[in-house]
Amino acid sequence: MRIWVDGGLRDAADATVSVLDHGLTVGDGVFETLKAEHGRAFATGRHLERLARSAAGLGLPEPDLDEVARACAAVLDANPVPLGRLRVTYTGGLSPLGSDRGDAGPTLVVALGPASPRPDTTAAVTVPWTRNEKGALTGLKTTSYGENVVALARAHAAGASEALFANTRGQLCEGTGSNVFVALGGRLLTPPLESGCLAGITRALVVEWAGAEEAELPLDVLAEADEVFLTSSLRDVQAVHRLDDQTLPGAPGPITAKAMRVFAERAAADPNP
Repeated sequence: MRIWVDGGLRDAADATVSVLDHGLTVGDGVFETLKAEHGRAFATGRHLERLARSAAGLGLPEPDLDEVARACAAVLDANPVPLGRLRVTYTGGLSPLGSDRGDAGPTLVVALGPASPRPDTTAAVTVPWTRNEKGALTGLKTTSYGENVVALARAHAAGASEALFANTRGQLCEGTGSNVFVALGGRLLTPPLESGCLAGITRALVVEWAGAEEAELPLDVLAEADEVFLTSSLRDVQAVHRLDDQTLPGAPGPITAKAMRVFAERAAADPNP
């Protein structure tokens, strides 16, 4: 495995960053995960734009997106896999212990790992913790993922692959690494960005391609929904067949199946929409 670290490719054993990197010590970093198939990443332009937005929101120096794109291309070329997870990580770099940043400049790491095709349906659970829709990191894809680790462990313990959060107002928000859609009365709905959810790349494409609407939704809409599905870079569109103790029969339902089909067709036709 060859990994890009700060300007060049290195073998995995030599691809290291300092133990004083701010991304490690305090989670001061942003990242993107791209789906890669046969050496080609999907929606690279949108992902790099979001990386820059997250970096700006965290107060990191503006990333050189041309360099990031070159790094992604080099890693993809050096590590041929049929299906992979391409991870771009951009941190505050070498810094003193504590919250203050140093002046050494940011760290850029790009790595690729193999991925497995996702099943058409999955199970999810709701968790008692909330997303803060007014927090300093709201809407940013940062490396501060401790809450997600705890929630996802709860999901795995319940035999599920994802955990869903409400926000502090009791509204449906998002999963640990996914956005959530519900079909209700023939309408396809998803929480707005004001709910505190991440502006997911796949989410935006499903809204555009499948005609979904943004709507503020109470968390208990999940119990009333005719269909529920998740979106993310590696899930694409994935139906939920079980939510907590509730079974959603017939998943994927007709609205979800249409969204899955439309997304697959449009993504195949344009790898950088």
